[in-house]
Amino acid sequence: MPLREKDFLEKIEKHKGVIFKISKMYMDNFDDQNDLYQEIIYQAWKSYSDFQGKSQFSTWLYRTALNTAILFLKRQKRRQSLEIHHSDAIVISQDSYNEQDDLNMKKMYQAIHQLSPIDKALIFYFLEDFPGKEIAIQLGITEVNARVKLNRAKQKLKEIIQTQETN
Repeated sequence: MPLREKDFLEKIEKHKGVIFKISKMYMDNFDDQNDLYQEIIYQAWKSYSDFQGKSQFSTWLYRTALNTAILFLKRQKRRQSLEIHHSDAIVISQDSYNEQDDLNMKKMYQAIHQLSPIDKALIFYFLEDFPGKEIAIQLGITEVNARVKLNRAKQKLKEIIQTQETN
């Protein structure tokens, strides 16, 4: 195996949790999550030769994964509107959570799926403990704007979850 390919695979293995989280945030069923996961890895490999090491690999991967997820979501929505395909099932893989944790995770992901792609990205960065400055750099906006948008996204998420609980 060529050194470049081995290096890429080692880095992907180290950061596969990030790809998994983004896939779950942007897609609401297991098959689509898997498709997006594979698409992110494919797009990362295609553009890996452009990675110059000026930033950390994880930073580059976050950006690549989020951009891929947003484009994938747009293509998916276009395809769904053409196929008139609808699925209410949300499949969440069983992790090592107890039932209450699993229920809470399902509620959170259901709520996240209702956010705009940008709000999803903001929530993802927040959940990954990115500081406001790093979020701003990732999204190409000012730090103040990033904080304002993040607070609005968190408020939207909170409102969606509260609405879910009252229904």
